[in-house]
Amino acid sequence: MNREKEIVKVSFIGIIGNVLLVVFKAIVGIFAHSVSIILDAVNNLTDALSSGITIVGTKLSTKRPDKKHPYGHGRVEYLTSAIIAVIILAAGGTAIYESIKSLIDKTEATYEIYSFVIIGVAVLVKIGLGLFFRYKGKKLRSEPLKGSGIDALFDAILSLSTLVGAIISKYTGVHLEGYLGILIGLFILKSGIDVLRSSFSLIIGERIDPALSKQLKEEIKGFPEVHGVYDLIVNNYGEHRSIGSVHIGVDETLQAKEIQRIEREIQELVFTKYGIILTVGIYAENQSNELAVKIKEALMQEVRKYPTILQIHGFYLDEAKKTVTFDIVFDFEEKDYQNIKNSILQSLQEAYPNFHFVCVIDQDISLSI
Repeated sequence: MNREKEIVKVSFIGIIGNVLLVVFKAIVGIFAHSVSIILDAVNNLTDALSSGITIVGTKLSTKRPDKKHPYGHGRVEYLTSAIIAVIILAAGGTAIYESIKSLIDKTEATYEIYSFVIIGVAVLVKIGLGLFFRYKGKKLRSEPLKGSGIDALFDAILSLSTLVGAIISKYTGVHLEGYLGILIGLFILKSGIDVLRSSFSLIIGERIDPALSKQLKEEIKGFPEVHGVYDLIVNNYGEHRSIGSVHIGVDETLQAKEIQRIEREIQELVFTKYGIILTVGIYAENQSNELAVKIKEALMQEVRKYPTILQIHGFYLDEAKKTVTFDIVFDFEEKDYQNIKNSILQSLQEAYPNFHFVCVIDQDISLSI
């Protein structure tokens, strides 16, 4: 399946559906003098515009990498989602403004039976489009489509409230036009804020999914020469474009040709199965060295005093240089990590004054296991 063509196809369906809804709702709103129905039509027009932007964003995101953008243009999709969110917010603000204005001007709507039928059909169409967009968005992992799906389902709820308000207005004489318009505007604003928040989060860069992180590390640990998997970083540059790095712990006695074979096999496995371009770094481990085991146990005793320390890795004793190096992974909630590090180093230095201890502070960028 060609992802780009499928997204464009779904977006074209959205454009056609929303344009038809705009025409019918605008006609009903004008004849009925209904602010809420006209605003509903305007909202559908912004949905059609959003689908058009999705098409443009999808086309741009599939451009080949170039000298200035060697990681490709995949993140254009996230910018597309942000633009769609701004359009949604503008529609919501307009809806609230016009509704308040109608309340001040005391504009009253008049409805006919055909108005109810058209609005009812519009509700069903919007529900169908919303579910279709959401399903395709999840299947194709397209943030713009998922955003459009959420927006369409909100529209269906709001159109339903417009229908209920119209029925109440016709048969009871109680006019809720302006209030429903404000309600519609508030719902639209909430939808826009949700889409914008999701888009900005992806643009900023989110943590790799914990389930995927765990799965990747388990796969790499499956290699018999690998003692541990650490410092996994995966940066997302759009769909099917992820680049990252990882460290593996191996025995210090392994030769360069053996290490290269392991690196190549890991890189091929991860790229073939997950589509991630991965750079593999090495931590040499001297687990058979009795002094190294003894010092590491002393280190672990200190570490157990601090529950916000998630992991110790990269431990290595260089007897010739009298140096011990290791990394500490802290929970993001820990604020006093520098003092904790100094306390641990001081305790080790007192216990082993002939050695120099070097500690690197790591963040829990991916799930530490």
